[in-house]
Amino acid sequence: MHGEALLDHFRNPRHAGVLAPPAIVVDVENPACGDWLRLSARIEDGVVKQAAFQVKGCTASIACGSALAEWLHGRRTGELRAGGREAVRAALRNAVGELPPASRHAAELCADGVAALLARLA
Repeated sequence: MHGEALLDHFRNPRHAGVLAPPAIVVDVENPACGDWLRLSARIEDGVVKQAAFQVKGCTASIACGSALAEWLHGRRTGELRAGGREAVRAALRNAVGELPPASRHAAELCADGVAALLARLA
């Protein structure tokens, strides 16, 4: 059901945990399935210097959280705003492969996390 890239992020998550202040920390949840993502990022001069995640959820959500935190490193907040949700989806497709329909909520959870993070910067 899941490809090897997704399973690798699930088995060997990158950047798991929560960053200490002054990092920004946001929590988002998918009310339909109950998956939850805590995303934290340390941003300096408009650049994500460090990102971390925690997920309570399915295999795909854990893998996508890992891929998201990895992808966020070095991204400019302006780039994240300009790319929006589709940039997050595309990054996750590149990192973990195409998600089956039943697992696409994991990418949406990550897109919600980035949107919440950017809203905190506004």
